[in-house]
Amino acid sequence: IAAPDKKPIYQAEFPEARSQRREDTLHLNQLTVIHAALDMVDELVWGTQAMYLKQVDRFNDFYVSAFVTASHARFMLLHDARNEDGVKQFFTDAYEAYVRLLMNPFFDSGAKVPASFDQRIRLLGKKHF
Repeated sequence: IAAPDKKPIYQAEFPEARSQRREDTLHLNQLTVIHAALDMVDELVWGTQAMYLKQVDRFNDFYVSAFVTASHARFMLLHDARNEDGVKQFFTDAYEAYVRLLMNPFFDSGAKVPASFDQRIRLLGKKHF
């Protein structure tokens, strides 16, 4: 998840979703690929009213999908399988968890994301991937 100012505020990896990791993922700087795709998201967001932008970029065998909130927070996902329905449902469920987090009066937007949010996102990753 990237804040409107493009600073990453949350990141997670779902290696348990794949039983065997490919060799090139070990050498791939995932944050660089996702950060580069942020520019594509910034261009696409003004051309549509949809929050789910689908696949916004591609790098080798990897796809970058994006979801943009009303506050322009960006949910980015780097994945290697074309699973449009699973990705869309994951983003929708993650957005719901994110909204609940922001609605918590005890959560400071500059603070570290609580473990309960991390657990929820990882559970959603297992469910959809």
